Amino acid sequence: MAASLLYCMQMAAKLPIIAIIGRANVGKSSLFNAVLERREAIVAREAGTTRDSITAKATFGGQDFWIVDTAGIKDPEDDFELTIQEQVKEAADSADVIWVVIEADTIVTEEDRRVAKMALKTRKPVFLIVNKADKAKKAIAEDYQRLGIKLIALTSATQNSGIDELLTDLIEVIPVAMLREPDNVLRVALLGRPNVGKSNLFNSLSKKQQAIVSDRAGTTRDINRTRIKYAGRDIEIMDTAGIRRNGRIEKGIEKFSVLRSLAAIEQSDICFLLIDANDFTVALDQKIAGMIKDAGKGLVLVISKWDALEDKTEFSRDAMAAELKHTYDYVPWAPLILTSAVTGQNVTKLFDLMIEIDAVRKTIIKTTELNRWLREVTASHPPAGLKNRSPRLNYIVQEADNPTNFKIYGSNARFLHWSYKRYMDRSLREKFGFTGTPLRFWFFDKHVTHKHGVSPTKEDNSELQRSIAKLKKARD
Repeated sequence: MAASLLYCMQMAAKLPIIAIIGRANVGKSSLFNAVLERREAIVAREAGTTRDSITAKATFGGQDFWIVDTAGIKDPEDDFELTIQEQVKEAADSADVIWVVIEADTIVTEEDRRVAKMALKTRKPVFLIVNKADKAKKAIAEDYQRLGIKLIALTSATQNSGIDELLTDLIEVIPVAMLREPDNVLRVALLGRPNVGKSNLFNSLSKKQQAIVSDRAGTTRDINRTRIKYAGRDIEIMDTAGIRRNGRIEKGIEKFSVLRSLAAIEQSDICFLLIDANDFTVALDQKIAGMIKDAGKGLVLVISKWDALEDKTEFSRDAMAAELKHTYDYVPWAPLILTSAVTGQNVTKLFDLMIEIDAVRKTIIKTTELNRWLREVTASHPPAGLKNRSPRLNYIVQEADNPTNFKIYGSNARFLHWSYKRYMDRSLREKFGFTGTPLRFWFFDKHVTHKHGVSPTKEDNSELQRSIAKLKKARD
């Protein structure tokens, strides 16, 4: 599918999720960082550095996708079989593509074979990533072919070798079936850390005891769903497993809950981020809010367990609101609501917010009104630029199929200062609303064509490289 068509469909589609799995210390985190072209995951020589799943959004060839770096599969004496089964099962349930990573400089182990076998059983597209190829002295690609995975990629994450080829192959196999056909169902996901009251709120919204509610953190492991009707709309509410803090991930199923929660974000239209009223400045909550924003979904900050807070005076409420506004200043458009699923406080208002934000996300503004706004904004506050450039913004259009996306054309638009983009976002919201949903501005220089250069790579004449090339040719 052409990159331009993929771009037009991104907001209507479920972004693909790529899960990286494999035994410890094979270079999964290095591969994760190489794809992102920045240091995101902690990389160390010690096996098992990654203790939980790390997620980030990446872009290649005009296609956005989520990439998830999972914890290394442990040795047999530490519940190896259970760990590998749960990790691959989670990847099968939530990911669209699975990357199985092995080392090129070591022989294929029994653990590698088990990972490959279980990954293939998922019937999802599976890649075999032969990493650390720069260290391989003697290896034959046919040895890897015996694992049964047809898509084989040779990489050296630390040397940034083979990454572009891997991503090019990835774009070709991402299934078109992930595109979701409109069905007029409004999907709302309840997200947050364990034991913040998601299941209580889920039961209160659905008016029936559907989810298991317990004081013990981590009760919900699967995505619970229920459908209700409100104000003439069909609404599907999803209760997700809690996303734990770094270093507090337990063995087994709980370790991979972040992968399933990420899938719930992608499946939803609006996300309710539940924040404990007694502990509302946690970095992980802010990370989840960032994930929701990056996914382009509607967002409501729901302060839960308000009934359990001892000091509920007007002063404490205002003080909490002020601190939350400062903490979440990167999503100032997200509504803040205080709730108690136990007493039912403000639960009905959540339904009204769902309907309101859903309508806002579909708002279409006349092009003449948009360009009148653009002229007023640039006249009152001329655009600020980078590198001593003076950007000019001439024309703005709203995407009909993705109403929260705006394309702006002009000259030197790519040098527009980030602070001016934030100013435009704030001004557009003051003029037209868009409460509860992120807006995306895409800037283009008129009559300028992007030229994408190819980064030079070192020639590798190893037997392994030639064998991989033969296998790819035979596969094609």
